Amino acid sequence: MKLAFFGDVVGRSGRDGLTEFLPGLKRRLQLDFVVVNAENAAAGFGITEATANELFDAGADCLTLGNHSWDQKEALTYIVREPRLIRPLNYPPLSHAPGRGAQLFDTPSGRRVLVVNLLGRVYMDPLDDPFAAVDRELESAPLGAVADAIIVDMHAEVSSEKMAMGHWCDGRASLVVGTHTHVPTADAQILPGGTAYQTDAGACADYDSVIGNQKDEPLRRFTTKISGGRYKPAEGPATVCGVFVETDDRTGLARRIEPIRVGGRLAPHVPVLDRIEA
Repeated sequence: MKLAFFGDVVGRSGRDGLTEFLPGLKRRLQLDFVVVNAENAAAGFGITEATANELFDAGADCLTLGNHSWDQKEALTYIVREPRLIRPLNYPPLSHAPGRGAQLFDTPSGRRVLVVNLLGRVYMDPLDDPFAAVDRELESAPLGAVADAIIVDMHAEVSSEKMAMGHWCDGRASLVVGTHTHVPTADAQILPGGTAYQTDAGACADYDSVIGNQKDEPLRRFTTKISGGRYKPAEGPATVCGVFVETDDRTGLARRIEPIRVGGRLAPHVPVLDRIEA
């Protein structure tokens, strides 16, 4: 299978970038399934039905979330109605969090893709153990038996926790990819057990910014320690950042992983889709 995952969509710029580039990427790469992290899609904070529909219309098959899942209150009810929207799996049972943290999808070709969304606990508002939570999902829908491909979005602050999750799932998932820090890392690789991995997919955002936000307010807070208002998404052309993965049809493990960076400021400075194979 040919899969793509795109990092955090930040505001209108990120949505417009995906609308512009994703249809062409789907044709060029012959993608079977596309996952997009959309927790910052609505004005930089959370998701709404309208913003989600823009991303679905652009070609996303599934949207994952993160620590901003409920910033837009309508998401609490919308997620119950929309099975393609996935929030972090590892909410405590007593939280009664709406929606689902993992979902098994059927593709038009008849193959099945499991998507799992996890939230890290280091320097984040800690939820339950993401390692135990992902174990339960991988055991209930094993790769190569129930699922033809498995994508794990590890939404976390620190690289070490994301890397640990990659190795924890190695051999049991097609792709483990980090989100949240909005900066694409240069470590796309296939782990020893056959799982594709990248510490952070980056963001679909204007990179003339501070992690997708207009520069003035972050600079004010860093230099004065005084807030002057809310962060606002930067509004220039987006660089669309993500990863492309090709899996073995028999095992579901990765044969190839390559970074995707198109449009905006970053793309001219890096090779696009340099070939990395097992």
